[in-house]
Amino acid sequence: MIETMFDGVGEGELLAVMAGAQRDERVAVARRLLAAGRLCQLRMAAVGAEERTQWCIDNWEAVAAEVGAELSISRARASVQMNYGVELLERLPRLAEVFAAGEVDFRVVAAVVYRTGLMTDPQLLAELDKALARRAVAWNRLSRRRVAEMVDQWVIRFDPAALRAARSAEEDRRIEFGDVRNGMVEFWGALRAADAMVLDRRLDQLAAEAGPEDERTKAQRRADALAGLAAGERSGGQAPVVIHVLAEAGTVSGTSQTPGYLAGYGALSPQAVRELAGRARLRPLTPVAELRSEPRYRPSAALADFIRARDLCCRFPGCDKPAEVCDIDHTIPWEAGGPTHPSNCALLCRAHHLLKTFWAGEKGWAEKQFADGTIVWTSPSGRTYTTTPAGALFFPQLSAPGAEITTRSAAPPRDDGRTRMMPKRRRSRAAERQARIRWERGLNEQRWAADPPPF
Repeated sequence: MIETMFDGVGEGELLAVMAGAQRDERVAVARRLLAAGRLCQLRMAAVGAEERTQWCIDNWEAVAAEVGAELSISRARASVQMNYGVELLERLPRLAEVFAAGEVDFRVVAAVVYRTGLMTDPQLLAELDKALARRAVAWNRLSRRRVAEMVDQWVIRFDPAALRAARSAEEDRRIEFGDVRNGMVEFWGALRAADAMVLDRRLDQLAAEAGPEDERTKAQRRADALAGLAAGERSGGQAPVVIHVLAEAGTVSGTSQTPGYLAGYGALSPQAVRELAGRARLRPLTPVAELRSEPRYRPSAALADFIRARDLCCRFPGCDKPAEVCDIDHTIPWEAGGPTHPSNCALLCRAHHLLKTFWAGEKGWAEKQFADGTIVWTSPSGRTYTTTPAGALFFPQLSAPGAEITTRSAAPPRDDGRTRMMPKRRRSRAAERQARIRWERGLNEQRWAADPPPF
């Protein structure tokens, strides 16, 4: 029990426990990152891998999918962890040693990996690695900004052109949205000053159009005006944006208090559902028991609506790309006789759809779908991962077994002139990285040629 974990442990011993746990945590993080890097090295060295470097879903993405599935994280996060591992193994092995020994915090390691990323001379990098590995232990107590300053100081000593210049504030413009709370969402961001001024004055103008009978505050009118702009009501005839809300019929009619679900944000109160229903188009879902195997590759609107509501997001392990950017994919391919049926169709984002299509086979990914929509994936390493429909977590009736599958014979090859070709990159991932490094180093060299620093 947690309550008794530290019974009889003195104050000094508690501090020692904390220090030991910190070291163990550092060691565990290092093992995870270095293992990801080593797996990447092994897979990238595989026979025949070179021909796939120009693929949109290339060798790196294929490994990221497998790491993401194992750790239940997204491909993007898996890719970041792989990058740290590869950088430590191949570029900063001395730093990797002290990290693996539990002597350095990950935040220090992360700063070193990023801020030395423009160094291209192997000998200079090796010397810098030795210098930083000796000193990084003392940087654990420093702030993030101070660590960056310390690393930069050493980068300038060895290779001034490799200094990471501060990003332009222009690059930080963004809009971000928080979670739903009581039917409301906070959002924030950063705009160009001129754009922000235009938006601010435009909202004031629209808020001022309300008549004296309008009981809303000015702040409320501004918020509603922004929503109107986003929906296209004031944009000169642009098509309105469509959002999808799932709810039981009883919630809409007022006979049930079951919350609804707003895709991408989460639960909505019954009151919010009913308010939205009063000004939205309602589209009842066809119950799964009434859906049958369809005699065509592309699912009907009723079947497509059901699959998107049941799954809500990509069904690949660790992925949560929303339904609106996902394809409806046949678990058993249509060409192999797989039916267009609720228990043989699921959502996959475009990247994982391509991964399944082109990285399948004897040493690739395989999947098996069950009647309730559960999918068991088997990775190239033989590891298995189970994903369940996200919509069924909110509405269990969506995972009810469907009608019996009607099997079919394999379809003849399509003769529409299309071929199953993986989209290609303009240049490989490695070439893209080299180009970015050359560009950033070139900016530094030009800057210092015009205004040499006092070295």
